[in-house]
Amino acid sequence: MAPDEDERHQAAGALADGVARVRAAAEAVRANVERVIVGKAEVIDLLLVALLSEGHALIEDVPGTGKTVLAKALARSLGIEFARIQGTPDLLPSDVTGTSYFNQKLGEFEFRPGPIFANVVLADEINRATPRTQASLLEAMQERQVTTERQTLPLPLPFMLVATQNPIELEGTFPLPEAQLDRFMLRLRMRYPSFDEERAILYRFQETQPLDALRPVVSGEALLGLLPTVRAVAVSRIVADYLLGIVRGTRDHPAVELGASPRAALALFRGSQARAALRGRVFVQPDDVKALAVPVLAHRLLVTAQGRLRGQDVEQVIADVVAATPVPVERLGDEEQGNAGTR
Repeated sequence: MAPDEDERHQAAGALADGVARVRAAAEAVRANVERVIVGKAEVIDLLLVALLSEGHALIEDVPGTGKTVLAKALARSLGIEFARIQGTPDLLPSDVTGTSYFNQKLGEFEFRPGPIFANVVLADEINRATPRTQASLLEAMQERQVTTERQTLPLPLPFMLVATQNPIELEGTFPLPEAQLDRFMLRLRMRYPSFDEERAILYRFQETQPLDALRPVVSGEALLGLLPTVRAVAVSRIVADYLLGIVRGTRDHPAVELGASPRAALALFRGSQARAALRGRVFVQPDDVKALAVPVLAHRLLVTAQGRLRGQDVEQVIADVVAATPVPVERLGDEEQGNAGTR
């Protein structure tokens, strides 16, 4: 066997082993979270996709569907620091990022970090905070750092912002600007449970709070060690072109005023890698892209007034774009497995 071929086989074997570890860790976290959250395996998987892609999640649904509990269960399953920011009109940027105070004992100013300095940060009812306070999260979400009082401080890793908002109640709220929506990798919806699931919830919470008994199953350090493997999952050129066809199709759709950005394309690319790894594959398939199109793109699009009058919503627009984008079916030998594809 030639040296170059031997190296390729070794690299492929190492990637397969790494992906197997990613899948095992994800299954452990999913099973642990499901001890608290009933019947939301797909939502948990999407949250894991965001976590393994170093992205952020916006959970949009009515109160009482388990949004806050889901974020807490994820943090406890990983044994990492959790912090909560409660969105209110009087919340100040310094309440999020932190503030300096004079330490009389030391005779100098010290910085007291705000709740943003945690691994999983829940911004509950984020749309109740003022635009000024919402803007204080932009740098943290994009650059994983906070600049305050002329100093820039890095945030702990892993770092993930999970924000919630109620789409029904609009009084006293401030809609998230497009710049901030675009920084959320994906949007989730919990939706109401089925009859059987809701009955299971009643009995599960009858005597105890399952969240209190939750213990870590994967460490934060182990999670960080898995991220390079996810980034190494192969995306062939034809799959990347299929992904870009969907993203660019949202910009050309007649019912769309604002299409998906290049940041959205990158989020869909990385999310597809994470979804493939969660399923134990070392390469991305078109189905990975298709499955994430709505969660990753829907909150980034703006439908025109005429489109809304015709009853077109963003999910229908994305469905139209996906249906109109040819699915690659050509087999390229090793490239389909990602061994010769362009990443």
